[in-house]
Amino acid sequence: MSIAIDKEKCVGCGKCHDVCPGTLIKIDTDKKAYIKYPKDCWGCTSCIKECPVYAISFFLGADIGGMGSRVHTEKKDGMLRWIIEHPDSKITEIEINPKESNKY
Repeated sequence: MSIAIDKEKCVGCGKCHDVCPGTLIKIDTDKKAYIKYPKDCWGCTSCIKECPVYAISFFLGADIGGMGSRVHTEKKDGMLRWIIEHPDSKITEIEINPKESNKY
């Protein structure tokens, strides 16, 4: 499992770097984030949830999303939206209320 960081979208805030438990996300000389060793990514998605500009995507395995699918998050009106982009251009959205996510 691994992530992809879109350097065009990255604003260099460093939030992803700060939350990565494996210290795999680094900041380059242009103040843009990159993942040093993609194969070592734990798949925790902490960086995805912290990115304020949605510059980070997570590659989904065949068992949970299909080959080539990627997921990223967006926050809107207090809700967290997980957006899955499938290889066939299909989009699946899952909306979660973070205040209710640990209720059960």
